[in-house]
Amino acid sequence: MYKITILASLLLVTLGLSGQSLDAQIEALEGQINDLERQQESLAEKVETVKLSRIHRDLEAVGLPSENYIKHSALFLEYAEAYEQAKWVAHILTPDVITGTAYRSNDFREDPLVTTGTAEEKDYFLKTPKGDGEFDYDGFGFDRGHLAPSADFRWSKKALSESYFYSNMSPQRPGFNRESWAELEGSMRGYVQDHPTSQLYIVTGPILKEGLPVVERATNKLAIPEMYFKVILDLKEGKAIGFLMPNQKVTYPLISFAKSIDEIEEATGLDFFSKIKNEAEIEKSLDKTHWFPETKKGDVEPIYPPSLPSGHFNTVQAEQHAKANKVITVCGTVVSTRYSRSGNLWFNLDKKFPNQIFSFYIAKKDLANFSFDPEKEYKGQVVAVKGKVRPSDNAVMMQLLKEEDIGLFER
Repeated sequence: MYKITILASLLLVTLGLSGQSLDAQIEALEGQINDLERQQESLAEKVETVKLSRIHRDLEAVGLPSENYIKHSALFLEYAEAYEQAKWVAHILTPDVITGTAYRSNDFREDPLVTTGTAEEKDYFLKTPKGDGEFDYDGFGFDRGHLAPSADFRWSKKALSESYFYSNMSPQRPGFNRESWAELEGSMRGYVQDHPTSQLYIVTGPILKEGLPVVERATNKLAIPEMYFKVILDLKEGKAIGFLMPNQKVTYPLISFAKSIDEIEEATGLDFFSKIKNEAEIEKSLDKTHWFPETKKGDVEPIYPPSLPSGHFNTVQAEQHAKANKVITVCGTVVSTRYSRSGNLWFNLDKKFPNQIFSFYIAKKDLANFSFDPEKEYKGQVVAVKGKVRPSDNAVMMQLLKEEDIGLFER
């Protein structure tokens, strides 16, 4: 639309300049272009302002966890002074993120709207000058983990910059912040790309409670959460999901941490989305296939470790034994099978190709050791397989030699 307007305007100007010298015509046209660009920038700023106002309207319309919160351009938060971090942060992930071009600003700073003061740089690391404008950094072992991720605001430089307030930070362990937490944030942006007419209402926060350890070297002794929550609502689809994740490096897939909103409310004591229609129905349900389409292909979650007997491991844990060179028992659901070109029979547990996490096979020459057809016997069944785990290209694997190495697993 802007391009059409510019072309039309330039055409009118060109028609009116036919009597001028070529140099004068060029100068006049370039001046017109500059004027139009300034108009376009002004209009873009007005559009952004209106979009930010709409975010305020929409956040308040669904119901926030409390009425005692601070409003920034695109995120709201309630600050917990005793823990020097937010109790919760609410924002909306809009389809504008798909075409946004603003990226990390890294302008970490204190939040001027928190009257009691927020955490600061010295709560995460010490920076000492070493000359020539360079610094030495002495970190305290924690990342400044965003609660509302900056990448969700890349359509607005102002909103993205405000996501770097320390009120939106929480001390997260690097293996958590940079891996599973980042994966969760990215999966929600991927969801919006797949549902470009939806916007996601998201509330994120740490589980705060008395007795949490603190960052000892930090100036303000900010608390180190053990768990984090995130609740997501697609109001258009009438679907919601929650996540409860430990502040540590985890190897389980995201779906393993999925909860209903009701479960997150019980864990946090907060009330989310209290003003929406069908609140009770939406918050009690958990449709994992909606948020994780791959589950429609037959993938399942790894078996919950505490439910396994001693000496038995699920498919995620199997990777930890890939270099141990000892016999272990791995349990999981046979979700796919296939014969290779060489005649070996392969099984994938819990996840199908190309997302497999654990596979086992029976060599063609060893199939004679089985008094039954292993493929027909175990496809779709929960099994326990015994052998040595070793790494492969995309996952870990095990070779079975005889029928005593596999059997049904009763949960």
